[in-house]
Amino acid sequence: MSLELDGKSLTAPEVVSVATSREGQWPEVHLSTQSRTMLAKARRYVEDHWLKPDAPPIYGFNTGVGKLKDSAIPLEQIDLFQEMLINSHSSGIGKPLPMDVVRATLLLRANTFARGCSGIRPEVVDRLLAMLNTGVHPVIPELGSVGASGDLAPLAHLAGVLVGHLQAEALYRGERMPAADALDRARIDPVRFKLEAKEGLALINGSTVSLGIAILAAHEARRTLANAEIALSLSLEAMRGELAAFDARIQAARPHPGQEETAAIVRRITGGSQRCAESARQVALPDEGRLPAQTISARVQDAYSLRCAPQVHGPVRDALEYVDRTLATEINSSTDNPLVFENDQGYEVLSGGNFHGQYLAQVMDLLAMAITDLGSISERRTYRMLDPTMSYGLPSNLVAHLPGLNTGYSIAHCSMAALVAENKTLSAPASVDSIPTKSNQEDHVSNSTWSARKARTVVDNVQQIIATEMLVAAQAISITERWLGRFALGEGSAAAHEAIRDRIPPALKSDRWLHADLLSALDLVRSGAVLNAVEDVVGPIH
Repeated sequence: MSLELDGKSLTAPEVVSVATSREGQWPEVHLSTQSRTMLAKARRYVEDHWLKPDAPPIYGFNTGVGKLKDSAIPLEQIDLFQEMLINSHSSGIGKPLPMDVVRATLLLRANTFARGCSGIRPEVVDRLLAMLNTGVHPVIPELGSVGASGDLAPLAHLAGVLVGHLQAEALYRGERMPAADALDRARIDPVRFKLEAKEGLALINGSTVSLGIAILAAHEARRTLANAEIALSLSLEAMRGELAAFDARIQAARPHPGQEETAAIVRRITGGSQRCAESARQVALPDEGRLPAQTISARVQDAYSLRCAPQVHGPVRDALEYVDRTLATEINSSTDNPLVFENDQGYEVLSGGNFHGQYLAQVMDLLAMAITDLGSISERRTYRMLDPTMSYGLPSNLVAHLPGLNTGYSIAHCSMAALVAENKTLSAPASVDSIPTKSNQEDHVSNSTWSARKARTVVDNVQQIIATEMLVAAQAISITERWLGRFALGEGSAAAHEAIRDRIPPALKSDRWLHADLLSALDLVRSGAVLNAVEDVVGPIH
């Protein structure tokens, strides 16, 4: 696979593919011929007209930055200024960002420059792509950006590796080492690369780290939602739920696209279900507290966590549509400052604020809130399946043998309750909190990096919550087999249950090391094993 960057057509799936690829599978990424020509043409104008002793003050080219914007940089010190800029901004702290975020950042920064508005040399883009293609991954501390003039501190650590700074570090083939050593081993020449006017500022100016995290978080959120629809369907099967609430006519009466799509997906997954039919509900389970003579099968309506799932999952789906649209625009945007534009007289330079991360901060806060609610309703379904008075007679804690001696799945639910509580805290928006910096020159900041990081944490947590619902629902279906086995699961539900059972056998004799089952269930969600099994039967659901 190869990928050509033109600054206008890069997609989120392409970013995810490059970010998550591994050595030996890395796609070759290069700059398009058209973009290379545009960059070279603009740079020639910059050097011929703006890098002269009598040039007017131009922010970042021959002036300082931030509060020092009125300080002139002598022509003979402009190259040194690039080095000092990286030194002064390399203030990141904390543990390193994951490799997928670093790879996404390298790709996105190169694509930003490919648009041709940054006034830098094509050689800088080539250097970024050489690092990406050979696997020289800058060690970038995760903390230190407020998403104002972009992700200044994190990107300074990236720039430090690009220039071969003696104190910058990189990962190369799994080993952490000085940047110069990594560049040398990857045969990227020269090891020490000299930045010229404006190139230091261009490299660090823009919320590209925030964007990289956001794209990865949104991608996983989509898969998490699809798995949540499967988990919901399994819970409906386990509790012999009433499917009338998912009738298309109800959704059409309140025609939100997400609500309609969620209900349609559940209908497809549970299509042909006999477990959710009246005949199955006529069977009184031992713990149901219903006399055998009582054959009331109609439930009128289920609890909200089942019946209102389209109205809760649906808004998540609609929110993700908005998130994806915003990220698609951000991917192909010029986000440094100032920007260079061609006109009838040549080129002009304009100062603006495209680096500001507010778009990213707000959509990531929205993502965190939406996915938190997805996990919250899943936790309620899990809890319901453990209580016979709520689950229509499923054994208490889903213990199949010797209750009391065996405890079942109640503590697994406690762990999910802990994750739900954590997510509620992480859903507090960071985008509304601004701390002025740089002598009040940056008097409104976005906190986009923190918004993105916490959104991704929420997605990670909810993946485990959804995986646990699947695990518990599968246990409920398995231990009621002797009473309800003659009632078939829906076509998609059966595929999901089989995929789980291929990896995790039911607990029919005794409690076992539950941590291992929780991790296995999580892997089934993250690997796409359950989702793929269902989609093989009912078609795409995400």
